[in-house]
Amino acid sequence: MKILIRLCLLAACLLSSPAYADWQHVEKVETYAISGKTGLELYASIGKRGPKLGIARAIAHTNFKLTWERDYQPQGDACVLVTARPKLIITYTLPKPAGPLPAAISKNWEVFIAGLSAHEKVHGNSIVDMVRKIEAVSVGLIVAGDPGCSKIRTELTRRLAELSLAQRQASRDFDRIEFGPGGNLQKLVLALVTGG
Repeated sequence: MKILIRLCLLAACLLSSPAYADWQHVEKVETYAISGKTGLELYASIGKRGPKLGIARAIAHTNFKLTWERDYQPQGDACVLVTARPKLIITYTLPKPAGPLPAAISKNWEVFIAGLSAHEKVHGNSIVDMVRKIEAVSVGLIVAGDPGCSKIRTELTRRLAELSLAQRQASRDFDRIEFGPGGNLQKLVLALVTGG
C-alpha cells in the first residue's frame, strides 16, 4: 500500500513538473542545387542530384535527429522513468534551382515546391506525433524487480521499436498514395514537367 501511495504522489509530481511541460521541436530546411530552364530539365536534374535513399534518389527527404534526457529512479525494488524530455530536430531536404527561372517556369516551380514542401511537412508532423507517443509510453513507466534500472531500458526499447516501426509504415503508406495514380505528388510532377 505504501508503494502505491508513493507511486501516486510521484505521478502527481511528474504531471506538475516543468520537465513534463510541452517541448518544442526544431525544423531546418536544407536544399540541394538543381539546374534547368524547363520543367523537364528541372525534374531531370532532381533525378540526378536528389537525396540518395538506398540505391535510388528521392525528390525530397525528411529526416530527424532525436535525443532524450531521461531520469530513471529506483523506487524500492522497482525502477521508474520519472522524466523523458525529447530534443527533436527535423530536417527537410528540398530541391532549389541554382539560378533564376523563366517567368512561366517560375510560376510552375512555385506551385511544385509549395506542394512538395507541404508533403514533407506531413512527414515531419508524423515524426512529432511519434515522439509524443514515445513520451506518453515512457514517462511513468515502472519495471518491478529492477532496482538497478537496467531492465526498464530493455522494456522501453521494445515499446519504442513498435512506435518507430508504425511511424515508418505510415510514412511509406502516405508516399504510396501521394505518388500513386492520381496522387498529389504525381500531379505536381506532371504539372511541372508538362508546364501546367
